[in-house]
Amino acid sequence: MATRYKALQEAEAGTIGSSYDYIIVGSGIAGLYAALLAREHGSVLVLTKGSIDDCNTRWAQGGIAAPIGAGDSAEKHLRDTIEAGAGLVDEEAARVLTSEAAARIEDLVRLGVPFDTSEGEIALAREGAHSQARVLHAGGDSTGAHIELTLASLARQEGITVLEYTIAVQVLLGEARDRVHPFGFAQDRPSRASGRTEGGGMATTGIRALNTKTGEVSEYTCRHLILATGGAGQMYRVSTNPAVATGDGIALAYRAGAEVTDMEFVQFHPTALRLPGVQPFLISEAVRGEGGVLRDVRGERFMPNYDERAELAPRDVVARAIVDRIEGTGADHVLLDVTHLDRGHVIARFPQIYRFCLDAGLDITREPIPVSPAAHYTMGGVRTNVWGETTLPGLYACGECACTGVHGANRLASNSLLETVVFAQRVVQRTVESPGGSAPLRAGAVALSEAVAAEAGVPTREAVQAMMWEDAGMVRDAGGLSRAKAILSAWDASLPAPTDRESQELTDLVLCSRLVAEAALLREESRGAHYRSDFPEARDEWRRHLVFRGGARN
Repeated sequence: MATRYKALQEAEAGTIGSSYDYIIVGSGIAGLYAALLAREHGSVLVLTKGSIDDCNTRWAQGGIAAPIGAGDSAEKHLRDTIEAGAGLVDEEAARVLTSEAAARIEDLVRLGVPFDTSEGEIALAREGAHSQARVLHAGGDSTGAHIELTLASLARQEGITVLEYTIAVQVLLGEARDRVHPFGFAQDRPSRASGRTEGGGMATTGIRALNTKTGEVSEYTCRHLILATGGAGQMYRVSTNPAVATGDGIALAYRAGAEVTDMEFVQFHPTALRLPGVQPFLISEAVRGEGGVLRDVRGERFMPNYDERAELAPRDVVARAIVDRIEGTGADHVLLDVTHLDRGHVIARFPQIYRFCLDAGLDITREPIPVSPAAHYTMGGVRTNVWGETTLPGLYACGECACTGVHGANRLASNSLLETVVFAQRVVQRTVESPGGSAPLRAGAVALSEAVAAEAGVPTREAVQAMMWEDAGMVRDAGGLSRAKAILSAWDASLPAPTDRESQELTDLVLCSRLVAEAALLREESRGAHYRSDFPEARDEWRRHLVFRGGARN
């Protein structure tokens, strides 16, 4: 507790120390929950590139899945998770997720998260691909915002040091002399030229960060560095993600030499609001779970023609069915219809959606909602084991920037918020217990291809988003992916060193987009959220993971 007290004294005195037990990058649910747990074991610094409340978590509408209802069980939740993941779910990680879910819900309740109740018990809803109701909500469709506000308030009360408007730009490395590598790799001598080793002989010592208001660059050292920066949804032109979702943690880890995996699996949410002049806005999966039906612009319900589960089919199935129906009708959207449901129930259950649409001139209780798919969730990310350890000693990852293996090729609805708290807790637990780590499925890591010359023009965020949407979006083929690979590699090679937040985010987006395009080009099959029109079927030989590592060799 002495180190924690020292950090609190420094914060109260208006000064910030340069060395901490824990540095956490990101202020969403994963980062704040980890910070609240870590504060009991040492000094904590949280870095966030915007304000503490500026994150993906607060936009999460659907809820958090947990097998706490009557007749439900961790085993049933596990089966649903594995089935949704299209053959690539890591069963050990998924079993951890579902077996520890109830305990983490208890933690959130104890911390003050106001989950919705019915007749004195936590209310549970059913969403797509779940075999029964197990999704908790807060404020109807404002679950993420309620969790975020609760944790942010507690972080302030506890005096956790938070540096806002500070973007992490580089993981600091030193020789791994005394650390046990979490995956048991050999600790080779580092290369002075590259700063990395093929055997993983470097360890994390801290972070270099840029104050986006003053332009000052500072270095902070730590015993444990935790990346909790969220996903990379801003790779795409149409996205439910806020502007901050630029893949920073994934890029930081890759450049430091940690492994990144499953980047080809980007989940597109089937139903984002599609109105002229209105920003894409998520229409929660729970709307279909409550009885909403999908119709084409001619008014015909179509999902039963694509899957026996109809509107409750997995997200990739629903999203591709919508695209097919859009192409068949020549429209740019389909309709999500809740007009047959009780008006009062719709307003009470989905207050945020109702208000947003009403402000845009649409009363969803009287008119169907025009929707189309949008990029929503990055299932790949920094490769971790079931304790959140990456392949780089001292570096941990949790939340959407991590790839624990629980989502496989297609995330089960509302498992993402659960993943953040389950694995954030395990990260902190690991730092306290510090035994040797357990390894996930071993795979040979490859590096990104060499940069090639291409008529690519000047990279901008908008250019990246447009190209990824067209060439590496929901429906992919070799031609488009090859074009994206060439252009992205040229951009990656030509971008100057970042000097501010905007240029850092663009650099990170380009790298993450390269990882997606190259992984998608290599995976010559269709599986889960990854669909190749030139390889439309799943193939047994591709029931494996693609792993990239900076500095690796083919």
